[in-house]
Amino acid sequence: MSITASLGSRSVAKFLIGTIIGLVACRQPAQAAELAAQDVALLDRLSWGVNASSAAHLREVGVERWLQEQLHPANAALPPAVHAQIEAMPDVHRFPFDIAVAFDLQAKSANQVADPEQRRAAQTVFQQGMNDRVKQAAARTILRALYAPDQLRERMTWFWYNHFNVFQYKATIRVLLGDYEDHAIRDHALGKFHDLLAATLHHPVMLRYLDNADNAAGHRNENYAREIMELHTMGVGSGYTQADVEALARILTGVGVDFASEDPKLKPELQSQLVREGGFEFNPARHDYGDKTFLGHQIKGRGLAEVDEALDILCRHPATATHIARQLATYFVSDNPPDALVQRMAQTFEKTDGDIAAVMSTLVHAPEFSATLKDGAKFKDPVLYVISAVRLAYDTKVILNTMPIQGWLNRLSEGLFNHETPDGYSMLSTAWNGPGQMMLRFEIARAIGSGSAGLFKPNEPNTVDQPAFPQVMNALYFSTIRQTLSPTTLAALDQAVSPQDWNTLFLSSPEFMH
Repeated sequence: MSITASLGSRSVAKFLIGTIIGLVACRQPAQAAELAAQDVALLDRLSWGVNASSAAHLREVGVERWLQEQLHPANAALPPAVHAQIEAMPDVHRFPFDIAVAFDLQAKSANQVADPEQRRAAQTVFQQGMNDRVKQAAARTILRALYAPDQLRERMTWFWYNHFNVFQYKATIRVLLGDYEDHAIRDHALGKFHDLLAATLHHPVMLRYLDNADNAAGHRNENYAREIMELHTMGVGSGYTQADVEALARILTGVGVDFASEDPKLKPELQSQLVREGGFEFNPARHDYGDKTFLGHQIKGRGLAEVDEALDILCRHPATATHIARQLATYFVSDNPPDALVQRMAQTFEKTDGDIAAVMSTLVHAPEFSATLKDGAKFKDPVLYVISAVRLAYDTKVILNTMPIQGWLNRLSEGLFNHETPDGYSMLSTAWNGPGQMMLRFEIARAIGSGSAGLFKPNEPNTVDQPAFPQVMNALYFSTIRQTLSPTTLAALDQAVSPQDWNTLFLSSPEFMH
């Protein structure tokens, strides 16, 4: 039986929907009604999903000013209720070094307990502590995606985290994932690519995830060197060789992680080259000081300065410009972005020395990008689908519990921080539009559209679910979105027997999936 056929009386639906039209028309910002469908599509594509308040702001400032606000965001404050939730999280203002040291000490203490049962209990507490920290990091990600005014920066933060992916269950990196996203990724999401790449290289999470903490002269580990070239910069098939991977691995020897309170013991002549910043360490005693040939460049063995030189070479390589441009265009434009657009973006990357905001400006002002806004060519991945549904349903009403969203993303196989391999989640529609995924999306659409779904029940003992009413059918829908729906979708919506059924059908529609 089809979804449409299962929903019952058309007359009841028309009565209910007609009643709701009158109610919501009085409650939504009037200025949203004046937006063109193309403008709403632009907002939807570059943010975590259109809602009435973001549409009203776009109408107020105009498209070009809105684009400049997003490409060059000021330090826009989160809504007070969101800020308060984040501020209440444990350790939110503690130094990452201190947090990592505390967990390392806890792990050692648990492992030293003599009694087997007590040791297992202590280890369970330790694991739960790490799990709690990564859940808090995911909560911050979700809250910012839902409510931050600098929406493009939040979309770019997700994109770059996926590009520089790390997996939460490798070693103990869970305790620092929030810091990795906040400072290695978000701080540079619209800045210079070189700074972003360097920030990920200097973060203990990346060095532990890709094993460079084990990379030393005489015991070379090539994992990180290979992924920097294959995934982070030049891309597969871009002309580098195994010899280049080996040279970069040698350059990266001694670059690692150290949370010890005391500096390592070094020969006097090496002590001046030791670098420790937070958990990052360059240990000269572990470095290969031989000269290297990397991508045709001669690099003299001289310590950490070799790493900076190698990053400069990689960031200025034409293959890196093309690879980054294609990845961005695939994420924001289509699964097979036009080559002409990719090349113009790559040219901007090279011309501006990797200025990410400038590359994105080339993208958003391109006619090829505007064309895809009309045909809905870009299918939403699960994270974008879920966040955009909650944004549309609740707008500025701040949720009190992100755990349902974390659970939905895990069910949809795109859990935050949960991709095991360094290639990150796929950006292609084919990875996300299979029948199983669609059935799960329908279930989640029903959960979001039918009531609070646990989003307004604080994740604390003895709390109750606060009342909440998802309002998907609002003035923005009647003024703009409705005109973009196909006759088939409109006919299905007309069959809804309640506002909850209507919400479910709309959030399950092909148009909302794009």
